[in-house]
Amino acid sequence: MSIRLTGKLICATEAQAALVREYLPEHVRLTLAEPGCLEFEVSHAGAMTWDVTERFTDRAAFEAHQARTGASAWGQATAGIAREYEVREG
Repeated sequence: MSIRLTGKLICATEAQAALVREYLPEHVRLTLAEPGCLEFEVSHAGAMTWDVTERFTDRAAFEAHQARTGASAWGQATAGIAREYEVREG
């Protein structure tokens, strides 16, 4: 059963938005190369907000993505940025 995450990445400051712009291209590239990644899109929705859509083949692939992301340069640089995500199976 696939796992789908949707939501927003919400920056509080221009400095946070600059981090997103700097680290996002490599984060997207690495995520799309992960086994089990079916879809990964982060689109600029406003001055300091990005829409996020992710879909993975199963929970194991999603959890592997979460683990890799947390340990990555992206995860460390953007750890303080607010995220409003919903995760669904199906």
